[in-house]
Amino acid sequence: MGRSRRTIPEELLLLALDPATGTTAQPQSLDLGLAGAQLVELALAGRIAPDGDRIAVVMARPTGDPTLDSALELLRRRGSPVRAVHWIGGPRLGLRQTYLNHLERCGMVHAVAGQMCGVLPTTRYQATETAISREIRTRLDNAIRTGVPPDPRTAALAALAHAVGLGKHLYPGNEGRSSRSRLRDLIRHDPMGGLVAHAVMDVQNGVGAQPRRAPGPGSGSGARTATARTTADATGVPGQSRRHGHSSMARVGAR
Repeated sequence: MGRSRRTIPEELLLLALDPATGTTAQPQSLDLGLAGAQLVELALAGRIAPDGDRIAVVMARPTGDPTLDSALELLRRRGSPVRAVHWIGGPRLGLRQTYLNHLERCGMVHAVAGQMCGVLPTTRYQATETAISREIRTRLDNAIRTGVPPDPRTAALAALAHAVGLGKHLYPGNEGRSSRSRLRDLIRHDPMGGLVAHAVMDVQNGVGAQPRRAPGPGSGSGARTATARTTADATGVPGQSRRHGHSSMARVGAR
């Protein structure tokens, strides 16, 4: 897969980056969205395909993108199709930072070191290739406002943006209500994007995060809610000066 085309995880992260603060909107759900965006990108590259609510590897040949290939290899090692909700709900330690580092190496963002309360180190990210960010946003705006069915990449990006809660970030206030509604409706235009977006929302809502078991004592809503807890490295908070690089993808797995 050539590098002339930006991947959906990269585009989702650029959409989430706030130009005013240098932080990412919806950081915890964004981590889930990036994991889902990897699945969509691998599907578009012909490496995986949906099998009901599961994901099956159909071609194990590397794409040439190290972050995607690490995810593809982990999926291949499973040996059998994995439920999308289990993959997305798995550990995501450093995934967002890996993509931020990648965008920085590509010259699309610039890391700005700072301090919180004059003591705690922080790192914020400013977009340097603003034309790229504008082009991504224009594609999304056109899909929302024209009513013309978008291409699969834009449809999947819209579905993931809705799933991680970027609607209020992209189209705020009462004036953005209709745009947020149409953003949600775009989920139906790409089957893989829709599958992954629903899985992202299911993980956030604690639905299907664990294999089904027979009901037993104490199997109430509290137990189900606990399965939805995920750990994320928040961008722009204390301690965000680490650099994971592509090696961090080795820790990305599936339940």
